[in-house]
Order: sequence, then C-alpha cells, then structure tokens
Amino acid sequence: MEDETLEAGEGAKSLQEQMKEQKTKVRRFGTFDGVFVPTLLTILGVIMYLREGWVVGNAGLLGAWLIILIAFSITAFTGLSLASVTTNIRIGAGGAYSIISQSLGLEVGGSIGIPLYLSQALAVAMYIFGFRAGWRWVFPEHPALLVDLAAFALLFVIAYISASLAFRIQYIILAVIAASLISIFWAGFGSPPEPIQWWGNFPGTPESGFSGIGFWGVFAVFFPAATGIMAGANMSGELKNPRKSIPVGTLSAIGISLCIYLLLAYWFARSASPDELVSDYTLLIERAVSGPLVLAGLLGATFSSALSSIVGAPRILQALGAHGILPKSEWFSKKTDRGEPRNAMVFTGAIVLGALMLRTLNTVAPLIAMFFLISYAMINLVVFIEQSLGLVSFRPLFKIPRAVSFLGAAGCLFTMFIVNPGISFLAVTLVLLIHSYLIRKQLKAPFGDVRSGLFVALAEWAAKKANSLAPPGERVWKANLLVPVEDPRDLRGTFNFLRNIAYPKGSIKLMGLTGKVKEDILLSRLPEMSQGFQEEGIFASWTLIESAEFGKNLIAGMEALTGSFFRPGILFLRLPESRDRDEEIREIIRNAALHRMGVLLLSKHPKSGFGRRNSINLWVEDRGPAWEISMDLGNLDLALLTAYKLKRNWKASLSFTALIDSPSRIRAARDFLYSLADLARIPNVAVRVLHEGLEKSSGVPSASLHIFCLSPDPDLDLARALTEKTGSSCLFALDSGEENALA
Repeated sequence: MEDETLEAGEGAKSLQEQMKEQKTKVRRFGTFDGVFVPTLLTILGVIMYLREGWVVGNAGLLGAWLIILIAFSITAFTGLSLASVTTNIRIGAGGAYSIISQSLGLEVGGSIGIPLYLSQALAVAMYIFGFRAGWRWVFPEHPALLVDLAAFALLFVIAYISASLAFRIQYIILAVIAASLISIFWAGFGSPPEPIQWWGNFPGTPESGFSGIGFWGVFAVFFPAATGIMAGANMSGELKNPRKSIPVGTLSAIGISLCIYLLLAYWFARSASPDELVSDYTLLIERAVSGPLVLAGLLGATFSSALSSIVGAPRILQALGAHGILPKSEWFSKKTDRGEPRNAMVFTGAIVLGALMLRTLNTVAPLIAMFFLISYAMINLVVFIEQSLGLVSFRPLFKIPRAVSFLGAAGCLFTMFIVNPGISFLAVTLVLLIHSYLIRKQLKAPFGDVRSGLFVALAEWAAKKANSLAPPGERVWKANLLVPVEDPRDLRGTFNFLRNIAYPKGSIKLMGLTGKVKEDILLSRLPEMSQGFQEEGIFASWTLIESAEFGKNLIAGMEALTGSFFRPGILFLRLPESRDRDEEIREIIRNAALHRMGVLLLSKHPKSGFGRRNSINLWVEDRGPAWEISMDLGNLDLALLTAYKLKRNWKASLSFTALIDSPSRIRAARDFLYSLADLARIPNVAVRVLHEGLEKSSGVPSASLHIFCLSPDPDLDLARALTEKTGSSCLFALDSGEENALA
C-alpha cells in the first residue's frame, strides 16, 4: 500500500480515517497519473487531428495563433483560479462541484454540478461517435451501431472495474498520441515548405460551399479543443494530495498542450496550401510519416476523452448524492470498499447508452459546451469573490492577481455568447431553475461557505455609504424591536404579537438576562426562539447578559446597542402584575427616551388576552382647543404605526377614538381623526369621539387591543386601571423621535 500521509499544509488525517483507508485499501492517485495524463489527453483531442488545419487555412498562421492564444488564455486563467482555490481548501470529491459548493453553498454548487455531470455523461456518447467516425474511415463496412455499442461496452467495463485500470490504459494511449505527433513533425523535415499565409481570407467550410466565415466563427469551432481542464479535478476525491496535484497537473497539461497546438499550427502553415487546409480534414493522416500511426492517435484521443469522462462523471454524481442534492441520494452516494462509485457508474452507463440510441447529439452538443463554460466561469467567480472579500480564511498557497480570475470569468461568459447566444441563454436559465429547486430543499451543508461573508461585505459597504449620506429619516423607519427575556416561558404568549409588529421588514433582538432562570436554560432556549422568528420571516438575533439586576443591566444593554449601525429602535416591555418593579420600569423607560429609543409597554389582560385579534382601537388624547393637524403629531407616531402594522397582519378593523373635555369640540376632533387617517394613508378607519375621561366613560368601545400613548414618566397604576376598565389588553407607545406616521 502506498504511503497516504498528507504533506505539510494539507492537514493531518485522524487515526480513524487512516485505519479506515488501510482497511478498505482505497487506491489514491498522484499528480502524473491522476491529473496530468487525463487532462492532457482530453485537451489533445479530435479537434487537433481533424480541425486545426482547417483553422489555419481559414485564419492564416497569425490568425490561428491568435485564436489558439485567446482560447488557451481563457482556460489558463481558469486553471490558475483552480490552482489558487485548491491550495486554500480541503477539496472533496466532485472537482468543480466541490470547489463551488464550499465557497458559494450547496445550492449554487448543485445548480452547476448537476448540469456538469450531465455534460460529462453525454460527452461520453459524443466521443464515442467521434471514435466511430475514425474507425469506419478504416473499416467502412462495420455497422455504425455495432461500433458504438462495442466501444461503449469496452469503456464501461474498464471504468466499472476501477479508475486505476482506466489510468493504466491511458498510459498506452498517451504513448500512441506521442508517437503520432512525432510522425507528424518528422514529416516536416526534408519536404519543401509552402509559403506561409499570415492572415487568412476565412472562406468557410466545404459543407457550406465555402460561403465564408468570420474570425469568431472559426474561434467557436476551435474553442472546445482548449476545454477539458477539469478531467483531473473530477478525480479530486481519489487523489493523494489534491491541493498539490490539481494545480501542478492541470497547469502543466495546459502549458504543454498549448505548445503542441502552436507548433502544429506552424506545421500546417508550412506543409499545405490554404486551399488544401480548408478542404481536407484528414491532411495529418496523409502527410505524416506514418498515416496509420496518426489514425491510431486520432482513435486513441477520442477513446481517452471518453474514458476520462466516463470515469469522472460518476464521481461528480456520487458527490452530489453524498450531500443529499439528488432524489435517492443515499443510493448514488454509495462506494465500494475500494472507493469505486459503482451505483453512480451504473446510472451513468444507462444515460450514455440512452444517448447512443438517439444516434445523434447535434441538438444538445452546444448545450454541453455551455455547461462546461458556466462551470469554468463559476470557478473564476469563486476566486474573484474570495479575493474581493479579503477574508482571512482565504490565504491560498498559490496566489494570483485578482485580474486573472476576473478575466477568466469574463472570458468564459464572452465565449458562451460568441459561440451561441441562444443556447447560452438556455443553459443559464436551466442553471437558475435548478438553483431555485435546490433553495426550496433547504440543504444542510457539512461545511461553511463564504456567502455570509459576501453579504456582510455588502452590508458594510451599505453602512459606510449610508453614513456618508444624510442620517436615516422617517421614511426608512422599521419596527426593530429589543425584547428583554428573563424567562423564556414569558415569551410564549407574546411570540405572535411580536412577530406581527415586526413583520415583514422589521427585526427582533432578544436580550437574555440571567437571574430569574439559570444561564444554561437561556443559552439553550434563546437560539430556539430566535430560529422560531426566523422561520416566521423575521430577522432575529440574540445575546445574553449575565446579571442579577434586571433594570441596570437592561439599561446597560440599551446603551451598548446605541452605537451600533443596525440598532434596535423600539424597546418592548411587559407591565408586571405586581408593583415591585414599577420604579425600575419607569427608570428603564426614562433611559430609553434619553437614548432616543421608542418604547412599547404591553399590559396583557389576564383573561381576554388578545381576544380574536380582529379589532384595534387607537386612543388619541385631547389636542384642543383647535384640534389642528400638522406633520408633527407629538407622541402619536409610534402608536399610529404600530396600529397600522397590526391592522395589516391581523387583518383587523381599526378605530380612532378621541378624548375631549368639551362637547363643543366634537366636530373638530372628528375632523382631526378623519384627516389623520387620510394623511397617514390608512383606509377603512372608524372614528369615535368621547367627551368624558376614559375613567368616567361608560361607553368604552370594545376591541382586541387598545393602544395608548405613553409618557416618558408614566403612571403604571393608570395603565393597569385602563386594562381593567377596557377589559382587553392594552399597548402603550412612547415615540423615539425618529418615527413619522405621515412621512
């Protein structure tokens, strides 16, 4: 068994993991066999043998070199981004899927991983079709379907037995391709050179009658040759040291293949005329020292590409299953004792076989290429985001400039829409649909990601931008509540009430205060209560203050929160039944007013509670003698805004009731209340006017909740008396000065 100790920087494996690997004898691959060879063989594919000469014939040598350099620049940037991110994380199984998931979450990773898997699986069928074309060029009498099925059977058996066998066979294919390249370049010595055409006329293809083609049209034909750089990364779960092997193997394969393509373009330009290059796709076979050897290289290139895909695709599928992304994920996630994803392999084989029965993939081939490009773009985007956030967790051993990841992502998107705008739009739409489906599944990742860091960075930017502008005004007011919690049981009866005040855009900050119950009880219940509000669509958070004195520590907590950017604006209190804490409550309210924090004081009726939650009555104190309305409502704004929010969330009726000291002011008070409803833009408000003090009036309107204004130095006995008089729960509101119900 090979030594499986991780190198420094990779992190030591636990003894349990080492014993498990020794027991199952999982074969791990190195840089050369696990990454370099499969990546190189995938890049040196059928386009090199059958289409590069056509590219040179159309674009000329300089045009061909420019196309090759642009194409390989995009994949090189992606390779550099891949190298950077893999030296920063412990990459798991699934290659690009694992990288994207660990950075942007399972939903984004899955929305890319599922199309990437399907592309890899369908690409097997495409490579088999390419292999069949080369085979029948030699043996035209062999039935096409029989050749396809025989090639598929051989590929499936090799991949099913083990990835190790597949990689050993790829050594043979690598030797054949190397020999074919030697045969090609050897033919260039001694033969009279053709004059070089530096820039071509872009005549087009024989199939189109040489009707002409543009530079980007030729680029679109060539670009797939530069892809395939994920062939090694797809084996990430079975590499000895993916942090080292993926960067070294991938970048080496890209560099060597780029040199081969550039040299081969020069060979084509010196070995044949432009007319020959654009009309004869098999020129390499005819001009090489050994045509059969080049043909063997062509067959080997298509076979090795199919083999890399049929080995890599099930590993992506197994990783998707391991994180619960797919239906029947448990079945897909299973591996053999030797680490082979046999169930995923069988399913992939079924997809490939079904694709072969279609006999053509011309309609989905462009879509396959788009999914590859989207995955490449996301790799670059992941690195660009991590670089931009500047988080301390992103400290890759292989650093690249931020321009590299940006250009890589932009190049991939540019190529997508240059090659086929319609198919690109369809591919992006499918990815977004898969993402929306995975969002609804509420996946639980076994690892963290940087999404929270991304939103924090946006919030920090927004906070700095807001601070540079005018201070927040009444138009941006939200019901951001601070709720002290001594005993979690006291919150049960007011949970929905708090939710309905804060919903939809407000927030709730739970401040646990020890002394009444044990600290461990608060530590266990506060997160549960916060999560309960989150599930109801309210942003909620919690904190704990260890103390034995309710009032002093609540005041200290308010003072500490005063300087925060997203600070609570309303303190929510419950009026205790006993008078033992009255002075403490009054001191808290006075301090809240001092720190420009609104107060909502709830006096819940012990029997009626909130009743049917179908009616609300807002009391407006005497504003005589004129009862004139203005933009300054005094201490009425918070009460009015709270009444409006409860009216909407309870779907309740709302009444305005005025208290006056003289019957002569009934008309003025009524006009004021109607104007108030109109200016506050609250429809369907009933209006009542009482010309006696509430404590003397016998015609108190019934309601599920009565809302009163609260003074900075309140009479709490009067609050209890009003609760008893109305026979309903009462809410008392004190403005902070930052509300304006008429704004």
